[in-house]
Amino acid sequence: MGRAAEKWYFAIVDVVGVLADSKDYLTARKYWNKLKLRLKEEGNETVTNCHQLKLTAADGKMRLTDVADQEQLFRLIQPIPSPKAEPFKQWMAQVASNRIDQIQDPELSIEQAIADYRRLGYGEK
Repeated sequence: MGRAAEKWYFAIVDVVGVLADSKDYLTARKYWNKLKLRLKEEGNETVTNCHQLKLTAADGKMRLTDVADQEQLFRLIQPIPSPKAEPFKQWMAQVASNRIDQIQDPELSIEQAIADYRRLGYGEK
């Protein structure tokens, strides 16, 4: 994980490796390369818009690594057919559904904001 321009970026191969249950970095990298190729063929712009940052590799050297911000990462998780990816997919669908409900009924947004403030420890005032 690295941070640039006050935005968090995640090493895609690391995330893909965990979700695809890859046995090692090489397997994860091969999986990411195949997924990247497939997504490009489908016209997925997320892959095209991914950046590369120099991150510390397992050998301690700084290497250019494909990275994704939070939104891109959510998009890249969707096509991964893995039991480990499924909870993320379900969570993303629930968040999207809740947000659509809030757009349709602004009172729900206010209730969510109050709940979030309480969760963060703010008082009633």
